[in-house]
This record gives sequence, C-alpha cells and structure tokens, in this order.
Amino acid sequence: MNIMVSIDLTAIRCPLALVKVKLALKQLEDGEVLCVSLSDIGSRQDVPRFLKKVGYRYSEVCNDENMLTIKISNLR
Repeated sequence: MNIMVSIDLTAIRCPLALVKVKLALKQLEDGEVLCVSLSDIGSRQDVPRFLKKVGYRYSEVCNDENMLTIKISNLR
C-alpha cells in the first residue's frame, strides 16, 4: 500500500515551487507517493521537465486552465 504525501503549491510561483518539490522528494520514504498541485504557469512547465530530466515517474491527476496536479513515485 502506497502512502500519499500531498503538497499544495498553488500559491507559490517558480522557482520556489520547484525548490519545494525537490525538497519534498528528498524526504519521501520507500513506497510513498508525492502529490503536488501547481497553478503558476512556470511551475507547471518546470516541475514536469525536472522530473523527466532526473528520471522520476509521475502521472497527471488534473490538468486544466487553473491547476496541474501530479502524482510522483519515489521510484526512479
């Protein structure tokens, strides 16, 4: 069973949102999944780009004009 850790970064703009995602990923335990909500357009582009670059697996839960929500596995 995976444990879900959620962080709402909709009030935070990039690059701080990306920094907070990186810090949260470092704290994930084995089997945990990080769920991140973003609204800033820069964050919505930069966070998935970073995840692909470093090899994290993620999936979009919601992607509309207001918000991007993604689930990130701690498995790379």
